[in-house]
Amino acid sequence: MLKGLPILVAEDEPLVAMDLVHAIEEADGCVVGPVATVSEAMALLSSEAIEAAIIDANLADRDATPLALALIDRSVPFVIYTGSDAPLELTAQCSSLLIVTKPARPTWVLAALLQSVSPDRSRFDG
Repeated sequence: MLKGLPILVAEDEPLVAMDLVHAIEEADGCVVGPVATVSEAMALLSSEAIEAAIIDANLADRDATPLALALIDRSVPFVIYTGSDAPLELTAQCSSLLIVTKPARPTWVLAALLQSVSPDRSRFDG
């Protein structure tokens, strides 16, 4: 279904991250990460081809606002998968965030993300 679509996973809870990785791989996606910090995610964003992302609102080093804004700047679709509210700074700058509240099945998180991926992306076959 995903035909190798590179998807960044930024999640600081190891079991949640592994569940997301498994769902992406089962759908024939290519996982970038997983990473537990904003700084690690920003480094990957600078060095890897990332076409979509699943990010936790609060990572190990800080909230995910800089990462989300960088994804928006690059027109990379993403979903925030969180057990808390999205950071106020982020919601103030972007009112149309796609948020899935924990706990949810990893396949539901992936389905939400796929709704935001443009159907004209060459590797997406949804």
